[in-house]
Amino acid sequence: MPRLLIVKTGDAFPEVIAQHGDFEALFRRALAEAGFTAEVFDARLEPLPDLAGIDGLIITGSHAMVSDAEPWSEALKPWLVSARERNLAMLGVCYGHQLMASAFGGESGYHPAGRESGTHEVSLTDSGREDPLLGALPRHFPTQLTHAQSVLAAPSGAVVLARNAHDAFQALRYGPRQWSVQFHPEFTPEVMRAYLARQVDKLRDQGQDAHALMRRVTDTPEARSLLVRFAETVTSHAKR
Repeated sequence: MPRLLIVKTGDAFPEVIAQHGDFEALFRRALAEAGFTAEVFDARLEPLPDLAGIDGLIITGSHAMVSDAEPWSEALKPWLVSARERNLAMLGVCYGHQLMASAFGGESGYHPAGRESGTHEVSLTDSGREDPLLGALPRHFPTQLTHAQSVLAAPSGAVVLARNAHDAFQALRYGPRQWSVQFHPEFTPEVMRAYLARQVDKLRDQGQDAHALMRRVTDTPEARSLLVRFAETVTSHAKR
């Protein structure tokens, strides 16, 4: 089995944790469905681990904002650069997506159109259809999304793999084995609805109906499959 490390960058809402588990538990549960296990490193509380012996990193979402440049978050950037230089497999999710883009020379910050929340379709680019990780997905597929910040400018050399009407950079690849996605492959419909319930006022302020968005929440098996596909990619490389 490969040594997968979940880099925890934040906590879910208390009611989500109580009913469904924290971010790392959601990832572990999805991976366990295919027999994979993962260790957890809390980047806010623990010293940066040695990259030697690690086969793959999954960087979680967070309620923090990359543009706030908190010390623990800024410390992760050169560590992620070192991981990419080692060609270590990486998958950043939401905050992890924005953090990786920022670490590698792009820009992340508040989206000018506001928050994107709920189940929304994203579409693969031509490059995404040929990508070893995302290429097995349908050209258009549903995803769970909740974010106020986005990647505003991709790093030089990054490949855009997926987009939608709200966000031009829904998925990026930074190297042969380094990916990030704005959407949450680990979220279940129940978790997505719990997030929307928390955002009723914020969404109303930008002219959206959170209850209507709740009714449109669906399962997102294609997006969820990325986690197992990533673990399989890490395993295949580790066996060489």
